Amino acid sequence: MKLRVALITSLLLLAACTSVPFDYPKTTSTAMHFDPVTPLGSIGANWQQEHGDLSGILGLSNGVDALGARLGLMEAAQRFVDAQYFIVKKDRAGALFVGKMLLAADRGVRVRLLVDDIFSPGVDAPLSLLNSHANVEVRLFNPLSRQSFKYWSYLVDFERANRRMHNKSFTADGAATIVGGRNIAEEYFELNQDVKFDDLEVLAIGPVVGQVSDAFDQYWNSELAVPVEAFAIKTDPGRLDQWRSNILAEIDRGADGIYGQAMASSLMQDIRDQTVRPTAAWATMVSDKPEKLLNAIGEPEQAILAQEKATRIRAAQREVIIITPYFIPLDAGSRLLEELLARGVRVVIITNSLASTNHVPVYASYVRYRKRLLQAGAEFYEIRAEHRGEANAWGNRPEMVTLHSKATLVDRESVFVGSLNFDPRSVLINTEMGLFIDSDQIAGGLSRVVFEELPTATYRVELDEKDDVRWRYAADGEPEEIHNRAPQTSWGRRFMAGFYRLLPLENQL
Repeated sequence: MKLRVALITSLLLLAACTSVPFDYPKTTSTAMHFDPVTPLGSIGANWQQEHGDLSGILGLSNGVDALGARLGLMEAAQRFVDAQYFIVKKDRAGALFVGKMLLAADRGVRVRLLVDDIFSPGVDAPLSLLNSHANVEVRLFNPLSRQSFKYWSYLVDFERANRRMHNKSFTADGAATIVGGRNIAEEYFELNQDVKFDDLEVLAIGPVVGQVSDAFDQYWNSELAVPVEAFAIKTDPGRLDQWRSNILAEIDRGADGIYGQAMASSLMQDIRDQTVRPTAAWATMVSDKPEKLLNAIGEPEQAILAQEKATRIRAAQREVIIITPYFIPLDAGSRLLEELLARGVRVVIITNSLASTNHVPVYASYVRYRKRLLQAGAEFYEIRAEHRGEANAWGNRPEMVTLHSKATLVDRESVFVGSLNFDPRSVLINTEMGLFIDSDQIAGGLSRVVFEELPTATYRVELDEKDDVRWRYAADGEPEEIHNRAPQTSWGRRFMAGFYRLLPLENQL
């Protein structure tokens, strides 16, 4: 009896130590409009004068280009940098990214960094140190308590802590923005030696930049965004000098360093030489509101982005291509795709295989819908896990590939690129954002690239004469492969996928 009382008392005390200072004082601030006098502002002004309401779009499919674009924008910024991410890791990519923010702040640039507070381990001290700079503000979104073991509050306050900000954007001087699926960590910029995260973003200029900034301001000024200083994490401001020295040393390494290689990427060189120009297109940024995390899960009006995406898919006349690492359509999404197929619309779904996925429970749930949609006429392609390409610009040749891109193409006339996965967590639980780009040039070009790469990068998933699932690999010049069970997987991985299918996890995936 005494043991039970002691246990209950301990649990109550731990629960009491999970409060979060949401009422900590903070100043409302907003993004500034671009100034045509600044280098980036002049690009925005010239573009607007030439193209009016059309935005300029450049694709960022290469990790080196994606890191170089961010570093280049921070170097060019003179007024402000706003960054909003689900994950910022304390690795080489994260250190360089945040370090360049510090150098920008030294020049007088206002820096605002908003980070979700769940999958960024060990960053409290670095972010607090960065926040000590007079020109930098760091806020944590829907944070966990620091009064006890951080992840204890995830358990005792699960209903709140389970709701996450999955948005990803980076904006400089109100003139250029980057939106897509990448977080800030080595794997997303292909620095990881073991796994290549195949990802996609867009660099945009023009009117859509203001839309991204407006969405950032909503999250930045939300009651769920807590200044990092509210947690009183001890730091030594004197360490900022050491941080500066480390970043400058990395820059001085030139072509031998990560910074030098990123800044010398093919895209960055083409931009400097003006041999590549953005494609003019109608672009619209759509974002869930931060209040989504304060409302009950499943309220349809809260899933703003998912509803817009569904509306555009439903309007398809010829073809829908869905590229997503995690595909769990549930019954509602399955019915939507079946309606399209019944009307003669081609539906192509590209997702991770059991071998390539980094979330086996998601694959286990996806399997529940695959055969149903195959029977309705959908085409499925699953990523081959083995890396078959040459070494990347970093000199890395990863052993495997995992798909992380989130894109949807409709009738080869429009494309969505953003943070939204095709799963219940993205639609119902987390907040998401992305760009809808109306351009047959962009959508048609991306579609052609996709279909050119499918034969070597994926398995075609089919139904055989017995209506059983099989995987076919038929790249030109290579022996055809036919598999009757998930290829490139061990017995243990297949067992785990089967085990996860028995668990009631689907609505959390």
